[in-house]
Amino acid sequence: MVLFRYVCILSLLSGALTSWAQDYVPGEVIVRLKTQANSQSSYAFLGKAHSQKEMSLKRSWNKMNLHHFQLKAGQTVEQSVAELRADPDVLYAEPNYILRKSSDFQAERVYNQDQVMAIAQGDPSFAYENQIGLPEVYQAMQNYASSYRPIVAIIDTGIDVNHPTFVDSNAIWVNEDEVAGNGIDDDHNGYVDDRNGFNFAYNTANLWDDDGHGTHVAGIVLKVGLDLMADPMPQAAIQIMALKFLNDQGVGTTSDAIEAIYYALNNGAVVLNNSWGGPSYSAALLDAVVASYDRGAAFVAAAGNSATNNDSAPMYPASYSVPHVMSIAATTNADYLAYFSNFGVNTVHVGSPGLNVLSTYPGGSFTQMSGTSMAAPFVSGIAALVKAASPNMLPYQVKEVIDTQADPVSHLIGKVITEARVNASRAISAAGSTAVSGSQPGYSPSYMSRELAGELSDSGGGCGLVTKLYREFNQGQRPGGPTPLGQGPETWYILLVLALFVVPIALRAYLRSRHPANRRRHQRYEIQTAVTMNLGGRKLVGEVSSISLGGVRVNTDAWLDQGGIVQMTITSPDGKDQVQVAGKVVWSEAQKAYGMAFDEEKTGPLALTMISQWTKGLKKAA
Repeated sequence: MVLFRYVCILSLLSGALTSWAQDYVPGEVIVRLKTQANSQSSYAFLGKAHSQKEMSLKRSWNKMNLHHFQLKAGQTVEQSVAELRADPDVLYAEPNYILRKSSDFQAERVYNQDQVMAIAQGDPSFAYENQIGLPEVYQAMQNYASSYRPIVAIIDTGIDVNHPTFVDSNAIWVNEDEVAGNGIDDDHNGYVDDRNGFNFAYNTANLWDDDGHGTHVAGIVLKVGLDLMADPMPQAAIQIMALKFLNDQGVGTTSDAIEAIYYALNNGAVVLNNSWGGPSYSAALLDAVVASYDRGAAFVAAAGNSATNNDSAPMYPASYSVPHVMSIAATTNADYLAYFSNFGVNTVHVGSPGLNVLSTYPGGSFTQMSGTSMAAPFVSGIAALVKAASPNMLPYQVKEVIDTQADPVSHLIGKVITEARVNASRAISAAGSTAVSGSQPGYSPSYMSRELAGELSDSGGGCGLVTKLYREFNQGQRPGGPTPLGQGPETWYILLVLALFVVPIALRAYLRSRHPANRRRHQRYEIQTAVTMNLGGRKLVGEVSSISLGGVRVNTDAWLDQGGIVQMTITSPDGKDQVQVAGKVVWSEAQKAYGMAFDEEKTGPLALTMISQWTKGLKKAA
């Protein structure tokens, strides 16, 4: 089903697709105090928060003196954060930001084992396996024998831990001090029945992947050192820890991400894979990332899928400047930067295969997915095998080995710091002969201060999944619990590909005048905001003069190619928010003006929701 949203008309920002507006959980804040935990001033603050501010404590991370609060009814996040920041005992206060994987769409097709075997034989889309040296790794791993099996935490949507690939390779981490299914916290770590990990999204030990993203990511990590088509399947050289904090739509919160990171560190994970993110800077999440640095765990993060420059539009956690963070771009089989991948010559470190990657999928099946979500776990798998070869290597040096052993690629010049794409074979081989450093650079975080006005919107970032078909969401009871955050039922249909031509607005207007059913679907609103647009390598300057859920009107002195594909960012009327949109340039003969018709697939329902919020305060256009 191909749908178009036609113009009403707008402004365009430079670059292809920029950052999303920020959003957060209503009625929740995260606060870190300046003093040590269990101090008199800390107790006094917590007492005041309860008695005077009527804030309910949801959880605490005592070593950081970090606290997650539920606000009283009627109290806004903006008001509370402003008041808390003014408190002399508070180091920082912020919303509980929402984080996402990059797409809400599922895999195009799923395959069984026999189908995968047929697909994998001679399929040129699997050229990346040779590019990064996986056959050489498989050959070397045949003689691998060690009692040390590094633990990789998959912080994601969960894992199908009963998938035959994971079972046959004995890849799933086991908490030996916990008895599964007895309803008791046997190891007294605060989590009941956490035998293979934990589900922070629903506060349960049920790890079922109700989205598919996490299972796919886990299979890629495993795939670096283990041929998923091997028969018989040897034991994996690494262990996979399942930590679910994203729900069935790939949506989670900062507080749950932090909880998952600390769980991973407290239970022995030495590599943390993070195929998720968002544009919201969080000091609390930064502190958790710093803790992973201090505890010696490698931290791999997807750079993002909005085709933007992270140097100017950061994505977190990938854009945190902690020395061990590895921000990963996605590359194609021909070593080009994937069309959707974020980049950044100062902030994104290295490229990794991320297009049409075959991996595990829930229900014992397999599928292909694309995204920086798929690129990052290749690097996590490499990092894990580097640790297997050199267990005492610190995360900063793990990153250094992976970066220096990557293959230079001309297409990545000016795109990533190393100007290179990872090479698993070279990195793992180099690890065994690299002298281990006894220390790594010191790092003390400095916190950014963010204004909150206008941040609350149903938009967001995220990192990794790009697929081709629509997904129908049926809300309600899910395996592991109900969908959080108060999201209701809806079905989102998207374009399969960008249309080659758009019906001229003049014809559209004529049809509306003749047929009531074809009248304009969306009310237009007047708006004046400066914009720039990247069109075919040309940077054009203009302004938005009207906007609707269908599109925008662009006023510019430069000539625009009718039908040209454009990607842009619209700034809100108050200048405090931005929203990513994409579509086709069209010309209205009646109005003598250019505009852009939104493409639903590239723009997405979240952006349209935000535009709808903006228009509430605008004057209707004629």
